[in-house]
Amino acid sequence: MTDDRGTAAPAPPPTAIAPSILAADFAHLADAARAVEGSADWLHVDVMDNHFVPNLTIGLPVVASLARATPIPFDVHLMIEDPARWAPAYAELGVYNVTFHAEACADPVALAKDLRAAGSRAGLAIDRDTPIEPYLDLLPHLDTLLVMTIKAGFGGQAFMPELLAKVRAARARADAQALSIRIEVDGGIAADTIAQAAEAGADAFVAGTAVYGAADPAAAVDRLRALARR
Repeated sequence: MTDDRGTAAPAPPPTAIAPSILAADFAHLADAARAVEGSADWLHVDVMDNHFVPNLTIGLPVVASLARATPIPFDVHLMIEDPARWAPAYAELGVYNVTFHAEACADPVALAKDLRAAGSRAGLAIDRDTPIEPYLDLLPHLDTLLVMTIKAGFGGQAFMPELLAKVRAARARADAQALSIRIEVDGGIAADTIAQAAEAGADAFVAGTAVYGAADPAAAVDRLRALARR
């Protein structure tokens, strides 16, 4: 099977664990990244603009500096207005995956193409209150679908298992069309919730407090991966 770039679609990837630096000490982000090197598949970076979501985190200069401090591939989650304006710059940095929100983008397919052309994989995020059905037809144009299992914009929220219905719907569509796409979940992922998300069909997992609240962040990543694969 080929994707919309005309290239052969790769085999479905293995389980990915992406520690979220939103839960780390912002005064020591490079140390937080190094703490999970060798265990984390991606480093999840939440970019918030104080407009699309109420909080303000980091932007392009900090991401560029942090990328020089670690070899871990970056999974950048843009919770910002007008992602078509800003997202390609993250791809040009060499970010592995850039995800933008469906609620903030008028033409997700066009932006996904721009991100791929700039060198990254393209992801679409679906927030807590957004139905997934209108976006299922877009899956062939994406590399990642990020399903929020909380409300976007705040760390430390409790996992909402009812939102896994969106994961099941996306996995069913992806399987029916033999698509190679990551289905990622973000929000409240921990040792007591990751198996539910995996069973629903997720294969990439963002974990903040469960990793950076642990005495040994790398060991926490390994444990989460084992629970998801089980």
